[in-house]
Amino acid sequence: MWSQLILTGLIASAITLLSPITTAEESKPLGEIEYLTSANTPAHLPFSEAVRVGHTVYLSGQIGLIPGTSELANDNFDQEARQVMSNIKTTLETHRMSMADLVKCTVMLTDIKEFGRFNQVYKSFFQAPFPARSAFVVKELALGAQVEVECIAALSQ
Repeated sequence: MWSQLILTGLIASAITLLSPITTAEESKPLGEIEYLTSANTPAHLPFSEAVRVGHTVYLSGQIGLIPGTSELANDNFDQEARQVMSNIKTTLETHRMSMADLVKCTVMLTDIKEFGRFNQVYKSFFQAPFPARSAFVVKELALGAQVEVECIAALSQ
């Protein structure tokens, strides 16, 4: 008898732990997917600046293009990295967000020796706490860029 009660209690506990807990807010549908573009989005390229799904915004990767051109700001690595981060900031601000909304960034570099220099530029665009981040080396980037960064933002309700 005791063993049956204990077993029944363990099964009930397991079901409770494995069942998803939902609140009224979580049970609401996420809503439609919203594709965010602006005058900053080059019309000839096959992607959106960002895509919003619920409270999450996925930004397309940014390279150091000078706004309104197809030219990189790559007189030197620091200038290109600064342009990348500035482009991200502009995209966020265009869609009523800020750098503080970023929760994850992925950095792609063509030369790992530039990691420290990139960090110096990157830090100048944030106040702690920083978003989560990954960085890796790639063989090449579009248009001969030296760095590309893509980010994810989370919006408060």
